[in-house]
Order: sequence, then C-alpha cells, then structure tokens
Amino acid sequence: MRKIRKAVIPAAGFGTRFLPATKVLPKELLPIVDRPVIQLVIEEAVQSGIEEVILVSNPGKRQIVEHFESSPSLEAFLDSKGKQDLLEELRQLTSLVRVKSVEQKVPLGLGHAVLCAKEAVGEEPFAVLLPDDITSGSEPCLGQLLSSYEEIPNDAATVALYHVPLDQIHRYGVIEGSVVSENLYQVERIVEKPSPEKAPSLFAVMGRYILPSQIFSILEEAQPGVGGEIQLTDGLAKLAQQRKLYGYCFEGTWYDVGSKLGFLQANVALGLRRSDVGPELRSFLNSFLLRS
Repeated sequence: MRKIRKAVIPAAGFGTRFLPATKVLPKELLPIVDRPVIQLVIEEAVQSGIEEVILVSNPGKRQIVEHFESSPSLEAFLDSKGKQDLLEELRQLTSLVRVKSVEQKVPLGLGHAVLCAKEAVGEEPFAVLLPDDITSGSEPCLGQLLSSYEEIPNDAATVALYHVPLDQIHRYGVIEGSVVSENLYQVERIVEKPSPEKAPSLFAVMGRYILPSQIFSILEEAQPGVGGEIQLTDGLAKLAQQRKLYGYCFEGTWYDVGSKLGFLQANVALGLRRSDVGPELRSFLNSFLLRS
C-alpha cells in the first residue's frame, strides 16, 4: 500500500471576494459556525491519515499558523474560569497534526503555490487540498480519494470529481474520460469552464488531488496561462500526457466556500447538523420562510 503522508494546502491568496472582511483576516480563518475553514480542511486531512500539512501562505497571513499554535495566556484564562471543555478543545487543536509553513512571496497562481512546497514534500506522492472547498459525508472526501488511489497504477495522479447540474457546469473544470470502475474514471482531458452545450461531461474537478512528485518539474517549466498565472490545471494536462490521470467522483456534499453563496450555504447546512445550534437554527429558518 502506497502511504500518502503529506498534504499541501495553498492559502496565499488575498481573498478579495470577501473584502472588506478579509482586509486583515485571512479568508481561511472565516468561520463555519465556530470553526475556521482551514481547520475543517486540516481535520479532513487528519481523518484521512495525513501526518504532515504543508501550508503555503504569504508573509501577511501569519494568523493562520498561529491558529494551530498554543496560546498560554488564553489557556490559563480558560483554566481559571473552569472552562475545561474549551481548554481541552484548544489543546486538541494544537496537537492535531504537524503544520509546516512555506511562503509564496508573489501570487503567481495555484500551480506556483503548489510548486513552492517542492522542498517540503520531497520525492514522494502527496495530497493537495484547496481551502475554498469544504466537503461533508459519511467518509472524508480525501479518504475516499486515497482509497481509490490504491486501485490505480503507480505514479498516476488522481483528482476528486463532483457531479454538478448542467446550468452550473460553466463555472468549473470538467473532465472528458472513460469509466474504470464504480465512481472511478480515466481522465483524457480537462475542459476549463465549458458552455453547457460543449461540456464533455457533468463531472467537475474540485479541490482535492493526489499527485506524484513529478508534477514539480512540470510546474517549473510551465508557462503562465489564464490571468498570467501558473495554473495547476495546465500542469495536470501536461502530466496526463506522460502518465495516466484518474478522477474519483466522491460521495458526499461539496460547498464552494470561496464564493459568498457557498460560504452561506455551508454555514447553514453544517450549522443545522450541530446539536448545540441546529434545532434553534432550523426553527428560525422555518419561521423566517413562513414570514417571507
């Protein structure tokens, strides 16, 4: 069994879609109820067996790393007030996983952000999780992807897929491929944001990947693409010419929290599942809908 030990999480963007909230607060720390987005993504990685997280950030987002570090003064305060449940939760957070931070000093795209993790990853296959994507289901999305990875040839890459409605297909990178087994596809090409009439399928690539270390040499040679940036999608297309690329359609729900609507949807959907706020939130929503 090929063990995937490391996960790269690119988090160097400026979060302009959420300004002014993200002027001083990294968008990755915006909360889904009371847990920052980045914490939910790292918890998914840990639940899937990841041992080390490589956080690709920029010099102005030190707060993300601080979120996973101990805070002696806060812990002492909670202890003095007898808030042992919160104290234990904070201590579990700081011991969740090894977090290593590397910098992307210039925002040159997602592909470049992944490339910045080259030295920290080394020469082993690794996972990539995009913090704009939150998933929920009976099994973590990355865990499902890792299970499917065991079915494919050595050194192949695997991406997570999600079945999207035709009227939304123009927002995503969409695969063209053939069925390998249940939920597993061999990807022949990825079409970026196709019109509904030109979409090769309804399977969109979402922000979970398992990549061989050879992706780094491809990204090093990549030319700027859309927006003058080094695009990970372009790197995957090149990789697919050298070795097989697979896609796994995961079972669960995907929330694009990089958009305002997706962020609100995730807060409502995940909030409804909480025992502490769910019942009252449901009651509020029902009464609100009746009034409107």
